[in-house]
Amino acid sequence: MSKKASELLQHKQNIQNWSARRATQHRNYKTTTKSVRNYVVLDFETTGFRAGADRIIQIGALKYIDHQQTEIFSTFINPERHIPHKITRLTGISNEMVQWAPTIENKIHELIEFIDHLPIVAHNAPFDMGFLYALNNHEGITIPQYTVIDTVKLARKTITETPNHKLGTLANYLQLEHDAHDAIGDCLATAAIYQYCTITA
Repeated sequence: MSKKASELLQHKQNIQNWSARRATQHRNYKTTTKSVRNYVVLDFETTGFRAGADRIIQIGALKYIDHQQTEIFSTFINPERHIPHKITRLTGISNEMVQWAPTIENKIHELIEFIDHLPIVAHNAPFDMGFLYALNNHEGITIPQYTVIDTVKLARKTITETPNHKLGTLANYLQLEHDAHDAIGDCLATAAIYQYCTITA
């Protein structure tokens, strides 16, 4: 590798590391465990696990009014980079599937409009929120300050019989049909867990 190529690679890595730190250090949302009846369940599939460095490849969002699903927002996203084989094995999403998909810059405003003023419900919310707020102030994008409910926290208080509180573990415990690592499949499982923790339990 030439000296110039090495310097460019190091510069890119420094930017990615800074973006990842920025995404985790600046939490622009409020958390609550308050029970709500109207909400949006949100899930992202991504090229990796570092918000600000990795990119979103699928958005899933379900709107619930009075705990009844009323609308769906689902789209693949072109990350403008290669999707690693391990991510394709995990999610089933290949480079070919997102080749002609819109970029996140072309869909994020639709997602913001879809969420509107409703609170967001997510499983392991810091992951999804990290990717969402990593877009803040990028190319004129402004992410509102949402109220966020993390079903991991709710499940830890309500479901004590499981060995852990991963989404798949909880879905099995509740005997849910769960299309794991598909954004809408994960949203459906998350919604069921939220409703179990706030209504049933």
